[in-house]
Amino acid sequence: MKEFPEFMKNQKNHISSNQQNTKDVDGYFFEGADGSQMAFWTCYSDRISKEHKHEFDEYMVCVYGQYTVTMNGKEFILNAGDELFIPKGTIQGGKCIAGTRTIHIFGGKRIHRERK
Repeated sequence: MKEFPEFMKNQKNHISSNQQNTKDVDGYFFEGADGSQMAFWTCYSDRISKEHKHEFDEYMVCVYGQYTVTMNGKEFILNAGDELFIPKGTIQGGKCIAGTRTIHIFGGKRIHRERK
């Protein structure tokens, strides 16, 4: 597969661009009863993600393409099927190549629903 299935891309779960750390990506999310969240993104061009940190743990898996994560200055290259655990408070950033798809699970609230 080169795209996430359409049923996963409901506009009610869309992540607005002002909540993205990377330009030219499209993302959607789901929320657990405990407040944890799962998000999945598609990167449409080669991009760099600005450095940031979270106050909760993060797990990510590269589904397609390649994503290079920088944690505390060290690079981790993720190809399809590779996973990474990012402990809370870790300074992180990265870069992706066009077509990359990733899934992220956050131990807290990373995305806020847009009020309409």
